[in-house]
Amino acid sequence: MTVDYKDYYAVLGVPREASAEEIKQAFRKLARQYHPDVARDKAQAEERFKEINEAHEVLSDPEKRRRYDELGAGWRDGAGFPPEDGTGARGGGAGGPEFHFRGTGFSDFFEQFFGGAGFREPGGRRRYGARPAEAGADIEGDLLVTLEEAMHGTVRTVSLQRTDPETGEARVETFEVRIPPGASQDRRIRVPGRGEPGLDGGPPGDLFFRVRHAAHPDFEARGADLHRTLTLAPWEAVLGADIVVPTLDGAIKLHIPAGSAAGQSLRVKGRGLPRGRTGPPGDLYVQLEIAVPTHVTEVQRAAWERLRALSTYNPRSEGTS
Repeated sequence: MTVDYKDYYAVLGVPREASAEEIKQAFRKLARQYHPDVARDKAQAEERFKEINEAHEVLSDPEKRRRYDELGAGWRDGAGFPPEDGTGARGGGAGGPEFHFRGTGFSDFFEQFFGGAGFREPGGRRRYGARPAEAGADIEGDLLVTLEEAMHGTVRTVSLQRTDPETGEARVETFEVRIPPGASQDRRIRVPGRGEPGLDGGPPGDLFFRVRHAAHPDFEARGADLHRTLTLAPWEAVLGADIVVPTLDGAIKLHIPAGSAAGQSLRVKGRGLPRGRTGPPGDLYVQLEIAVPTHVTEVQRAAWERLRALSTYNPRSEGTS
């Protein structure tokens, strides 16, 4: 089997020699445009958002980007690429069953070259008798989860297609995967009994999905805590302000103390991701940036010059004798 090539540079609209900063800026612009919460066409935006995230996942990681760039000269004409082992089998080794996921948020191309899809050996679960029964192998895959889904929890419909390598017969199973509130990066979600069949009457293996947080244009999750930046005008930093700030759980009014400095972080307790059913939620940390106007009118320039004449503050003199 071959998988269709994904031109991640074209997805983000950047050249192949784009810098890390150019890739980051392109992602943030597109992610804001196609985020399902703001787009009019929710279904189309969701698919585009997943595609943008997948491209960012690869191109923002130096090692994954290197591997992607080394795939071969066939990238220019969008040629199909054979799996690395040449068999088409996803896990299980040569001769093993071939399987594909649908609804995980990742393409076959990503799962083949950069994902975690595969088999785990049976965990020693056996029943002893005349013929020892052996539990089936577990199957693992990746599940792309937005931070909004991680905040509130959701149910995802996922399909698993298994193809027998000898007969070529394909069997599709569709089931629902519950993503609990507070699903953290790399958390494993177990779907019991959806792995490979057992041998000689043994129980089937399980299916495990590893949570992969979709990159967000504004927020970053670190454990249960959320981090974002907030850009202030110079007068807001000097005089203080009350600013409405979007969060994953509704907008809040954030008080900016007078004399706030660039790089300062303000903590908003309890506005992070949930920590299971009993633990307290994480916090939101808002890091402040101060924007300096790049273009001013003559009137504004005169006002800034007047302020300079009135001010006795000199940051370069602080800490000196």
